[in-house]
Order: sequence, then C-alpha cells, then structure tokens
Amino acid sequence: MEHEKYMRLALELAQEAFQAGEIPVGCVIVNENGEIIGRGQNTRERTRSALGHAELVAIDEACRYIGDWRLEGCTIYVTLEPCPMCTGAVINSRIPCVVFGAREENFGSCGSVIDLFSERYGHRPAVYSGVLENECTTLLTDFFKKIR
Repeated sequence: MEHEKYMRLALELAQEAFQAGEIPVGCVIVNENGEIIGRGQNTRERTRSALGHAELVAIDEACRYIGDWRLEGCTIYVTLEPCPMCTGAVINSRIPCVVFGAREENFGSCGSVIDLFSERYGHRPAVYSGVLENECTTLLTDFFKKIR
C-alpha cells in the first residue's frame, strides 16, 4: 500500500531522531507525482526551539522546494498525530491529505484531544490514521522507557 511505503520512510526519520535523543517523530511530504519534497524529524532538543516539530521542518523544506507556501496536491505522512501547531501549519499550507501513525492522547489535534480539521477553517484535509500504528507506537514507547 502506498501509505505504508511513505510511512516507513517517516519511521526511518523518527528512528534517526531517537538516536539523536529527540522524541522519535518523523515526517515526509509527497507531491502528486509521488516525489518526496519535504522531510523532517523532531529537532527541539538540538535546536532548543519549540518550533522543531517534524511536520514544521518538512513543511518548510517542501515550501522551499516548490517555491510556494501552498502545498496543494501533497500528502503529509507523520508517525505521530499532529499537535495544534502542526495541524495549523497543515491548514495554512493547504495540504489536502494527512496520514499519521500513532495517536497522541495529550496533544493530538486530528481527533484525539480535538479535531481541528472539523472546525470552520477554510481548509479541511482528508485524514487517514493508524497507518503502521504499532511500529510508530512501539518506537515512541521504547524512547520513553529509555529516558525514564
């Protein structure tokens, strides 16, 4: 399945984040031709920035790649359900499709805590959850066991 292929690439980025001591979240953005135009992983600890979320890093790279802030026709794959900040970035960049793996019970904004995509914003992407959920969840669980 296409979603699993790209989620595996996001998982590779999450694993790299794990090795760097970051919460293991990875993200890839794919255009309508199946080309990866943005990659990201959490960098909050390394950059000491609250903006170092995998989705924001990938969105920034994708925008630079295409030379526009609109990412219409793209799909974002992320190993963890986006938070309110990242959900807002998806809305503002007009990404039409969001695919995520693990649910985020504390900050998840695609249905776990709130579904910001169902609010009255001018953009509502399609959302697919639970893609490679076990692998995504296990990586996060292993990370938190290691640091505690």
